[in-house]
Amino acid sequence: MQLKIMPKKKRLSAGRVPLILFLCQMISALEVPLDLVQPPTITQQSPKDYIIDPRENIVIQCEAKGKPPPSFSWTRNGTHFDIDKDLLVTMKPDSGTLIINIMSEGKVETYEGVYQCTARNERGAAISNNIVVRPSRSPLWTKEKLEPITLRNGQPLVLPCRPPVGLPSPIIFWMDNSFQRLPQSERVSQGLNGDLYFSNVLPEDTREDYICYARFNHTQTIQQKQPISVKVISAKSSRERPPTFLTPEGNASNKEELRGNVLSLECIAEGLPTPIIYWIKEDGTLPINRTFYRNFQKTLQIIQVSEADSGNYQCIAKNALGAIYHTISVTVKAAPYWIMAPQNLVLSPGEDGALICRANGIPKPRISWLLNGVPIEIAPDDPSRKIDGDTIIFSNVQERSSAVYQCNASNEYGYLLANAFVNVLAEPPRILTSANTLYQVIANRPALLDCAFFGSPLPTIEWFKGAKGSALREDIYVLHENGTLEIPVAQKDSTGSYTCVARNKLGMAKNEVRLEIKDPTRIIKQPEYAIVQRGSTVSFECRVKHDHTLIPTVTWLKDNGELPNDGRFTVDKDHLVIADVSDDDGGTYTCVANTTLDNVSASAVLSVVDVPNPPFDLELTDQLDKSVQLSWTPGDDNNSPITKFIIEYEDAMHEAGLWHHQTEVPGTQTTAQLKLSPYVNYSFRVMAENSLGRSLPSEVSEQYLTKAAEPDKNPTTVEGLGSEPDNLVITWKPLNGFESNGPGLQYKVSWRQKDGDDEWTSVVVANVSKYIVSGTPTFVPYLIKVQALNDVGFAPEPPVVMGHSGEDLPMVAPGNVHVNVVNSTLAEVRWDPVPLKSIRGHLQGYRIYYWKAQNSSKRNRRHIEKKILTFQGSKTHGMLPGLEPFSHYTLNVRVVNGKGEGPASPDRVFNTPEGVPSAPSSLKIVNPTLDSLTLEWDPPSHPNGILTEYTLKYQPINSTHELGPLVDLKIPANKTRWTLKNLNFSTRYKFYLYAQTSAGSGSQITEEAVTTVNEGKEEWRKEIVNDSQSFFGLKGLMPGTAYKVREGDSGFVSAEDVFETGLAMASRQVDIATQGWFIGLMCAVALLILILLIVCFIRRNKGGKYPVKEKEDAHADPEIQPMKEDDGTFGEYRFLESDAEDHKPLKKGSRTPSDRTVKKEDSDDSLVDYGEGVNGQFNEDGSFIGQYSGKKEKEPAEGNESSEAPSPVNAMNSFV
Repeated sequence: MQLKIMPKKKRLSAGRVPLILFLCQMISALEVPLDLVQPPTITQQSPKDYIIDPRENIVIQCEAKGKPPPSFSWTRNGTHFDIDKDLLVTMKPDSGTLIINIMSEGKVETYEGVYQCTARNERGAAISNNIVVRPSRSPLWTKEKLEPITLRNGQPLVLPCRPPVGLPSPIIFWMDNSFQRLPQSERVSQGLNGDLYFSNVLPEDTREDYICYARFNHTQTIQQKQPISVKVISAKSSRERPPTFLTPEGNASNKEELRGNVLSLECIAEGLPTPIIYWIKEDGTLPINRTFYRNFQKTLQIIQVSEADSGNYQCIAKNALGAIYHTISVTVKAAPYWIMAPQNLVLSPGEDGALICRANGIPKPRISWLLNGVPIEIAPDDPSRKIDGDTIIFSNVQERSSAVYQCNASNEYGYLLANAFVNVLAEPPRILTSANTLYQVIANRPALLDCAFFGSPLPTIEWFKGAKGSALREDIYVLHENGTLEIPVAQKDSTGSYTCVARNKLGMAKNEVRLEIKDPTRIIKQPEYAIVQRGSTVSFECRVKHDHTLIPTVTWLKDNGELPNDGRFTVDKDHLVIADVSDDDGGTYTCVANTTLDNVSASAVLSVVDVPNPPFDLELTDQLDKSVQLSWTPGDDNNSPITKFIIEYEDAMHEAGLWHHQTEVPGTQTTAQLKLSPYVNYSFRVMAENSLGRSLPSEVSEQYLTKAAEPDKNPTTVEGLGSEPDNLVITWKPLNGFESNGPGLQYKVSWRQKDGDDEWTSVVVANVSKYIVSGTPTFVPYLIKVQALNDVGFAPEPPVVMGHSGEDLPMVAPGNVHVNVVNSTLAEVRWDPVPLKSIRGHLQGYRIYYWKAQNSSKRNRRHIEKKILTFQGSKTHGMLPGLEPFSHYTLNVRVVNGKGEGPASPDRVFNTPEGVPSAPSSLKIVNPTLDSLTLEWDPPSHPNGILTEYTLKYQPINSTHELGPLVDLKIPANKTRWTLKNLNFSTRYKFYLYAQTSAGSGSQITEEAVTTVNEGKEEWRKEIVNDSQSFFGLKGLMPGTAYKVREGDSGFVSAEDVFETGLAMASRQVDIATQGWFIGLMCAVALLILILLIVCFIRRNKGGKYPVKEKEDAHADPEIQPMKEDDGTFGEYRFLESDAEDHKPLKKGSRTPSDRTVKKEDSDDSLVDYGEGVNGQFNEDGSFIGQYSGKKEKEPAEGNESSEAPSPVNAMNSFV
């Protein structure tokens, strides 16, 4: 199925326009190839209002195309302009553009006028707009004498500008002699006419150089008005007044503006205080997106104004004394504008068509037609055309109907001129798009396949996909009127070849194009927002995924511009790195990935933050005796808001160079009212703080010296304490220089006895912190006060504090001391209080000295250690904890004051009762046998009484760690060894032992031990170990079995121990020892060893020698060779005796003590003793390489020979 371009009914204009009009509109959209005959078309021309620079040559443009190429002619001011007769005028070759050479000679005014260009060939003539040529003008200001203006403060003022009329109108601005723009505000502003308006003047408006400048952009010149002098006389008070409009005048005015222009409405008012301007539209609302307020709301602007913006606008000027109103009636007019401009029409002979020219405007424009530049009313008749107002209808056209028609729409505000040709051609279809064009499109985007065509009559377009012309479904494809095939969402399966076919009655043309679909470029890792501190390094990542056939380029932008040319910026494959970040680096960084088909971008914002810059411009105002106002200007917050300001001060008079904290204010505040102290030479500085830290201090403010005054505070921490029994030392914390408030700081010290009738005794001392009163009675209360004074006067009356004269040691001891023994470790002591007068000082408390009596031997060895326990305050009893039971103690009590201790009370003696003993000091199990264990222990280190007996409890532990029945034995107190008999062999037991006194049982000590295995049923195995090893691993042990291990040398057993292997893990495997193949294999190995032994035996009997030693020396390894003792014999281990009845492992710390120890070695390689002292040696793979020798005497190993060979089977079975 093919797709065809068919006319769409929705494109019909109105009921009175027949279908033929639509067809001609489609034809007009086609571009006629330049190799075909066609009327002229104006392609370029100068603007209607053409303002030229008189300093340059005049260039009036007129370009056109056509076949054959058109010729050009001009009119000036409505008459033919013969350029051949003017030597200064030339026309560009193959062009209608005029060049008037006024640079060499001639005047520009000579060539002012209205120009029009005509392009003509055999098919018609096209004309340009009327081009009005005018030179720009920038005239000088007329000379005038301007009188100085003098007025009083608060009066209104208007400074006129009245610039010269130029072409185009100049741009007005006010400056001074230094070419600095004059500041403007709600009070002072420039009007649309260029005048400078003052709502009210102030003394600072006085100046002699108010200058109005006019800038003429076209000639790049600036003209200057004579300076205006203004002098404002200050008045004590200016009378306030309500607003009055300076412009416009009256209560109402009218404004007319053309459609599409900018509507500018202005209201400027005077008054005191300065009025504020507001705007409303009486019969509607102001358009939101097109309304702007300029000049401090004094100017209302509406851009792209339309007929709907007509109406009444009201400006309101308001101040505290009232408001006034002005209504501006706005009327929007319109120069002609197109509704439907005529389009070129290409028809074949006999076809019908139409030209439509529709325009609108206010007032309604008049439509007129021209033919080849001549009014159509006087043009030759053509039976194929009919004029119907704004439409020309053609029917059954012929080649002679070809021409160029001009439509002119005009009203009082302007005109529109359009050229449209009618070209009658008979041409078969042609495809203008290049053949075999390759289109590459990103997946899921629209694909547009061009098929530019031409033909007359208008061809129909069909599209096919693939070589076989597969059908295109209309719901997937869209065909445009220009022949383009659109695939709205291209997919991978859209790839392929497409054929465009154009047909009309004169023939057919086709063209094939190809389409490839590419994967889109994507940013899979986008840069992320970053906040970094100044001076650090930041990295942005941008990872791109793209179609493998496309080559992307990744570009980084900063604020949509190029990256700075700075070595701190480093760009690699996926990253942008900025080192040593500065404030200027902040902004938006964009990663742009471009291919030939698409581009994607991702942005991230970099915020550079830092501590604030220091405040500046510190200023002191409102300077009073005890306050001042400090103001400052904040420094840059460096993108982190300032949270607070810290104000510090320096006292240059008393503490120069030392800064103190004054106060803090919020970060939004830039002033602070500071409280001051008298007689201080202040300087201030301010620091700003944000979330990153504190700024550097600001510059120091000016100094401010406050007046002296009497002190406003007295010394603090006043105390009266005696250092000797007959004095009173009065101390205080003196005022610092800042607190002195004036020169000559001194102190008035006053005192008297609290309980007497004496008058106050006073003395004035210098700036010190202590005064000593001598000759006072011992420990008498005094009333004390210290008052500050300086050269100005006294401080307020100080508070009275109480002190005491000096203390002395107490004179008497506490009496009636009693001791009540609570238990074996605690006793209570009671005593009578000492009379207060005897204490002679501040009662600190009571102190008990107590000590334990030692026996004669200990007393001779060391000094008696006394313990001290102090009870604060006036307590008359206390508890003595931590006493030792069954002990003899002595104590006494003393009273304590600030001076020291008084005499001791008579000694009191008491005894503590018996307590429970501590645990026995040690417990060990020795001499384990098959059915007995011997326990040895040491008595408790603290018996705390007389031991009466020991209690021993024990119980067996089975292989699952369950405890058996508990056996309880009583042992006399004089025993420290006990043997338990009739125990089970190879069984673990747990023992509990504790001592007893008459007070009860003490703490217990526990231990575990295992009885030995049945030595008569098991054989010992031997392993010979290198002397340098510190451990040795035993292999082939049975799980859950107790073993005995011995260590010895040359038959001497030096250590022995017992241990138990852990339980084996449950296994579902079949026991290998019961497998037939394993039994057969072992038999074969045994037979092989037997044969080897027989051969060796025969060789020995024949005098041969198996060279064991030589082979060992040839392959010597120090790590695996057994070491010899000095006598030439090898060290050996005794074999363990195993028992499978008990599987419980030994716990840490519970191994049975023994008089022998087990020594571990480091190697798994060994020499093994067999049977009754016969030695053998095996390689690591288990093969036998040893030689047999008897152990009758100590001889070198190399010379040992045996006269009797042991059974090889026994040797194999005894080695595991």
